[in-house]
Amino acid sequence: MMPRLLLFLLCLTALAPAAQALKVQVWDRELQTKVGDGESSGGKLVMQFVGDYDGPVVVLFAPTDEEKARVTFPGLKSRYNGTLSDGKLTLQIPATAGERSVNTDVTFVKFLAPYKLTLSAQPAGQSLSLPGLKVALPLPVVPSLK
Repeated sequence: MMPRLLLFLLCLTALAPAAQALKVQVWDRELQTKVGDGESSGGKLVMQFVGDYDGPVVVLFAPTDEEKARVTFPGLKSRYNGTLSDGKLTLQIPATAGERSVNTDVTFVKFLAPYKLTLSAQPAGQSLSLPGLKVALPLPVVPSLK
């Protein structure tokens, strides 16, 4: 009886999805206003962006301690510069050693592909600012489709 129970528990553990709650924040270049926010679940990164922000941004990634220990996102830096325009995020990837010292612009979708994450972007339904920081522009309320 005990070996069956142990085998059953091992199977359940193997089938359980890995917790990959990578958190992403997108700020204006001065780090005053949050213009995007998201978190991964399963293989999808769900992001919300301020709809009418257009300009340079700083993208901050925060993997969990477990993800760091398991090296779930190898090579991922905690900070990238980029641009947010029309709700589309582009990151500037620094050149690696041995390459010309020119940044490469990469769409966020292509950036996420090696980490086996797909992007689900949507307009934010409310301001994404933190208390004490400059308030983001008001966002239009998007009616839900039923």
